[in-house]
Amino acid sequence: MDIEKYKKNPKTAYLAKTYEELTDEESKRMILAEMDKVLEGETVSEDVEFPDEIILEVRAGAGGEEAALFAEELAEMYIAYARKQGWMIAEIDKLAFEIHGKDAYRKLRFETGVHRIQRVPETEKTGRVHTSTASVAILPVRKKTTIEIKPSDLEIETSRSGGAGGQNVNKLETAVRIIHKPTGIDVRSTAQRSQLKNREMAMSILIAKLEKLKEEEEALKYAGERRSQIGTADRSEKIRTYNVLQDRITDHRVKESWHNIERIMKGEIEPILEAFQNVGN
Repeated sequence: MDIEKYKKNPKTAYLAKTYEELTDEESKRMILAEMDKVLEGETVSEDVEFPDEIILEVRAGAGGEEAALFAEELAEMYIAYARKQGWMIAEIDKLAFEIHGKDAYRKLRFETGVHRIQRVPETEKTGRVHTSTASVAILPVRKKTTIEIKPSDLEIETSRSGGAGGQNVNKLETAVRIIHKPTGIDVRSTAQRSQLKNREMAMSILIAKLEKLKEEEEALKYAGERRSQIGTADRSEKIRTYNVLQDRITDHRVKESWHNIERIMKGEIEPILEAFQNVGN
């Protein structure tokens, strides 16, 4: 049986690895069936599988201040790319954005995961190379959802929004934080001018995260593990490395590299995205 096609596809690579490690034939058959189900799902109607509205979220991981800086740079990279595509962008919270435009999810869906950067920080006097991580989540916003949320499962907090937005935003408790108690998922919306709008946006993010979590749990139920899309942001769980000293970006899933980091970080990421379109379609 040719396992290579499953290993090359980012959607089934983790299951293929589990398949190779198993010795029980029944378990292997179950994972094989699951991988086929995932690949068959790629033929679903585009308007269902690839909505034009997404939520982009970037979080700093390991690496302290350097990780926070890297997370900001990644967010700026994606926003620059979105602007080049002519997509609509709305800020939700710091390093979280709603993006609407043709093929937004199709093009960016494989950016989800932990990104790692290796460079010498400007504040480093000894020239030592630092390694930092940031995690990226691309959440599709679907018009229809099967997720049901009980009010009793939610803990909702309000607070004043900081930063720009006018006196009304800063003086009133317009920012909203929602915690989904069964899963521990925590979402925030602060950029809207009213508490109601922020609450609606936070609920939209929560539903998108719960949908993604449900999809992953179904895909991984035979592998015996559970993980959320945003990942742990640990240095060992990486999908891509940005090596500044060597001016090279390497994606560890497709095993390809690109040069000219400065240009890529300004939003010129089309060559990287195209590599995944070829693999994922």
